[in-house]
Formats: sequence, C-alpha cells, structure tokens
Amino acid sequence: MFNAIVSAGTLRTALDSVSVLVEECKLHLNDDEIAIRAVDPANVGMVDLALSADAFESYEADGGVIGVNLSRLQDIAGMAGSDDLVHLELDEETRKLHISIDGLEYTLALIDPESVRQEPDIPDLDLPAKIVLEGRDINRAVKAADMVSDHIALGVEEDAEQFYVDAEGDTDDVHFELDTEDLIDLTVGPAHSLFSLDYLKDMNKAIPGDAEVTIDLGEEFPVKLHFDVAEADGSVTYMLAPRIQSD
Repeated sequence: MFNAIVSAGTLRTALDSVSVLVEECKLHLNDDEIAIRAVDPANVGMVDLALSADAFESYEADGGVIGVNLSRLQDIAGMAGSDDLVHLELDEETRKLHISIDGLEYTLALIDPESVRQEPDIPDLDLPAKIVLEGRDINRAVKAADMVSDHIALGVEEDAEQFYVDAEGDTDDVHFELDTEDLIDLTVGPAHSLFSLDYLKDMNKAIPGDAEVTIDLGEEFPVKLHFDVAEADGSVTYMLAPRIQSD
C-alpha cells in the first residue's frame, strides 16, 4: 500500500538527486520515509536518498518496494509548478502508479524491482577530514576545474587550515582554496584524492546553491558529500570512488 501527496518541487528535487547517476531505481516505501540507494553502472558513484514522511502533505505506506524509470517520473512531475501537489497512489493489482496533478491523470507502468541493478552497500568510512561549505562554492570549484581538465583533486592543507581544489590540464591549471573564514566548518586531517570531474559535475547539478554540504575526505579514499533537501525533511549522500594515481 502506498498513497501520498507531495509538492512537485519536493518530488523533483528528490528525483533529480538520484537521476544524475542512474536511469532506474528501487523505491523503498517505508512506513516513515521513501528511501533510494543506487550505484551507477560503472560502480564509481553512489547515492543514498531518504525523504521523510514529514516532507509530504500526507503519507501512507507499508514497506513495499517498487521499481521506477526516473526520467518518465521526472517528465510527469515536470508538468506541474513547484507548489502544485502531486498525488501518488500504488495500484496493488496492476502494479502501476497512479499520479494526479491538478486535473491531469497519469498511470505509470512500474519496473520489476528484481530487474533493477542491485543496491550498493555504502561503506561506513571514518575519513580524517571534514569540510562544511555552501553548495555554491562546490559549483564554483567544479566550473573552474571543468575549464582545464577532466579530473579534479580535493584536499586539505593541514598547516594552513584550508580546503583546496586542484585541476591540471595539458596547458592550464586551476587552484581554488577556501580557508576557515570562507567555510562553515573544517576538521583538518590528511586528505588528498583525485576524482573524475564528470561525476562531480553530475552530482553538482543536484546540490542547491544555498545547501550546507558536508564533505568527508581522505587520502586516495572515496569522497562523501552529504546535504539536506526538502527543508531538512530529506537527505542526500553521494559517494564517489577516487582515481588512484600511479607513481
């Protein structure tokens, strides 16, 4: 059983955060939240989304799992204004999702959850450095790096207490740094890892500019980016595997 009403803006925010990595996923319709965990086909980027029942105008669910094509669901949600309400109801017999938006009725065929790529186990990493900054600063860093390279290094300068971003191209380089005055918070520790810029660009698309983003970072370890959505009634965690640098 699943019957819920949510604003189109909240629904789109949740879907966008997952669709930057995968085209289809499993939705866990838990009694207190919708949860999605997915990994991209190359096993490089992972996403973990939780959207609390408090983010909905009304919410009833009993723990089922459905498979959805994200782009089709996004297209439907895109028919509504951000403040419009979207009514979602699962038909248990036909295994289809009925969607109502201001007079528009849509019936979405679902995917067999068993045919959707297996959900990843997100490792519980105890990474030494923690950086808390605004989403717009990540956007600046990613855009600057994209001008010169297809990979990006993230790190912490412990003595100077700075978070830095480096990108090296064939001819041009970019260096971007933020000190404690520019950051919301910083826990220094040994941290320097290289990542594919394409993945960070995709993740960056889903990070609001005014979001408070926590980055957990180590040396040649995955990076973890965490931020809240839906007025803190939802949360998104990305994890991105590093590109190991050869000596």
